[in-house]
Amino acid sequence: MYVIVTYDITDDKRLNKVRKVLKKYLYWCQLSTFEGEISEGKLEKCKSEIFDIINFEEDSIYFFEVKNPKNIVKKVIGIEKNYMDNIL
Repeated sequence: MYVIVTYDITDDKRLNKVRKVLKKYLYWCQLSTFEGEISEGKLEKCKSEIFDIINFEEDSIYFFEVKNPKNIVKKVIGIEKNYMDNIL
């Protein structure tokens, strides 16, 4: 399935931990957004790791699960960020 994840984490320490977990599973496309193909099992593992990090009283994470990625049209206005370019 295709997943889009957005988040709002209030603490920088937790933010970096969440970002590190998401980088293991998905493509970092904007500062608070990840996307990509992932199996249901890996998605559940990713969620489990994140649940151990976040503060449920302060943070929020949205998982948009798309069963058929052919139904998504992505249009970027301006520069398309590619954080993978920074990795050697």
